[in-house]
Amino acid sequence: MAKVKVKKIKPAAIIPKYAQPGDAGLDICSCEDYSLRPGERHSFFTGLAFEFSEKYVGLVWDKGGMAHKHGIHCLAGVLDSSYRGELVIVLLNTSQQVHEIKTGDKIAQLLIQPVERAEIIETKTLSETARGEGRFGSTGR
Repeated sequence: MAKVKVKKIKPAAIIPKYAQPGDAGLDICSCEDYSLRPGERHSFFTGLAFEFSEKYVGLVWDKGGMAHKHGIHCLAGVLDSSYRGELVIVLLNTSQQVHEIKTGDKIAQLLIQPVERAEIIETKTLSETARGEGRFGSTGR
């Protein structure tokens, strides 16, 4: 099990937790009030900083209810193990309505995942596959 240290850097910050047994994501809450207008993106402060092993990464994902009910989408979702600053959650309002975010509202979820570091090998050729260079839609509908 990964050990994650969390530091509150603002008094209003809420220490993340799993809402239900078996949940993959820790709920991350806003540390500010903000009215997110249609089409607008905003960086929300969480008042939290993290420390965990370089064998892990924090991946920021949408809250399903916010995405489904209100069209709120998370952007920029990687929390590297070497970063010690405040976690900031970038949200985009894809709906046509203003969405009110209040201090303490759940705005994202953080998944702590193992990281496999890759060895990069430059080459002039790649192996052949059935798909080859087929792009978008190349596998049909």
